Amino acid sequence: MPEKQGTRAPAPPGEYMLLVLLAILWGGSFTLIKVAVADYPPATLAAARILLGGALLTALALAKGFALPTRPGRWGALWVQGLLQGALPFTLIGWGEQHIASGLAGVLNATVPLFAFMLSVFVVGSAPFVFTKFVGVLLGLAGVAGIAGLGSHAALGGSDFLAVMAVLGASASYACGAVFGHRFGDQPAVVTAAGSLLCGGLTMLPFSLAMDRPWTLTPSLEATLALLALAVLSTALASVIFFRLIRTLGPVTTTSNAYLRALVSVAFGVVFLAEPLSWSLLAASALIVAGVMLVTLPGRPDRELRRAG
Repeated sequence: MPEKQGTRAPAPPGEYMLLVLLAILWGGSFTLIKVAVADYPPATLAAARILLGGALLTALALAKGFALPTRPGRWGALWVQGLLQGALPFTLIGWGEQHIASGLAGVLNATVPLFAFMLSVFVVGSAPFVFTKFVGVLLGLAGVAGIAGLGSHAALGGSDFLAVMAVLGASASYACGAVFGHRFGDQPAVVTAAGSLLCGGLTMLPFSLAMDRPWTLTPSLEATLALLALAVLSTALASVIFFRLIRTLGPVTTTSNAYLRALVSVAFGVVFLAEPLSWSLLAASALIVAGVMLVTLPGRPDRELRRAG
């Protein structure tokens, strides 16, 4: 159960190790998406990874003796969570990575805590205005503006600018999902992850069937293995860890892995996909990372966001 007034005992060190693991799983997903989206269109890629991940976690939850929710209201909430944390951002990132590098997408997606801060202060009104955090938001936005103006190694064209906006839209969706997700603290993380993924996958399935006609696709083995890794590691396993950390560390701390996730995505893109680096991208990335670190500085407890919703 959420603690009143946001009081929280110090989390065990193992929770922070899970936070690092989550950053690696999500940071590596941008490389996997880049490989998979070459043969799987974005809607089909999102539907397949979410449904596979959801089916795997449903089987795991039932094997552990957990019951799935029965109340329609809880399934409605899980549908919203699946939309915010899966269907919408996965599709936007998949489409975006058809036009921009995986490392660049990972850096842009590091803005999740910035959106979470702005949402909690200016929209939900659950958090106080903190000047240092607001400076962090400005730094992060400056980095995003630099990327939008410079791109990863050249000026962005129209489609690339839209790709940047799509990935930023995914970040905003993730932030909303982090705030919304704390309401599931009364059920096991694997149940929340399974239910939300099933809802998100079923939402995307009609779009996949109508737009992509997936039965006509002839994907390569490499793309299919990337899709399976996305489903098992970056979706199923990462979702369980995410909902656990939302309960144990809170939304702000959980989203703070964004800067580590950005570094992982850039490193994986350079090592595995031979993506180029430029000083302009490094400078803009540094601004985003600095902004995220300021927004997630310790000293302001997660009670601001845990009272949301």
